[in-house]
Amino acid sequence: MLIDIYDISNLIPLVKSSQRYILAIDGLSRSGKTTFVEHLSDYLKKEGIDYTIFHIDNHIVKRSQRYNTGFEEWYEYFYLQWDVEELRKNLFEKLKECQHVELPFYENKIDGHNTRKIKLPQVGLIIIEGVFLQRKEWRDFYDKVLFLNCSRQKRFSRESEKTKLNREKFEKRYWKAEEYYINTFNPINYADTIIET
Repeated sequence: MLIDIYDISNLIPLVKSSQRYILAIDGLSRSGKTTFVEHLSDYLKKEGIDYTIFHIDNHIVKRSQRYNTGFEEWYEYFYLQWDVEELRKNLFEKLKECQHVELPFYENKIDGHNTRKIKLPQVGLIIIEGVFLQRKEWRDFYDKVLFLNCSRQKRFSRESEKTKLNREKFEKRYWKAEEYYINTFNPINYADTIIET
């Protein structure tokens, strides 16, 4: 299990010595980020540490803003999947000082959003989980970055059989965007800790 590879108890002194500690769990699709965060959540509950988790994929934009836009598919995925500046303004810039944040949560069934108010811990851990977290607009807001590193072959094997049938979408959209991220922003080099998954 991922929790055995990285001793998350290392994070606890940092949390207790700070009002709020911002932890990014970065990594490409299917690298194990959500699973890692689930284990981390269980550990924090047992330790009695207050925390809030933000899954960046909960805040994507409507389909019309990220598909068939006239741009290449990889560009749509990297640059248009999220409103990067709005998230910077309404999430990242508020993490250290504000009592709460209000964010649009994407609802797939309606291809729309519901705004929710999320309370932030006075003292504790704020976890941001998702892909492309070390893009230049967001990188400076984290106290620590963990990067879950996993080969493309292994990540693709974790997809459902139905999803694997559309390999062309991976080649044009996801994999090209991932290569761009790795080559342009060097997330593995900039992360504080690399976890091989």
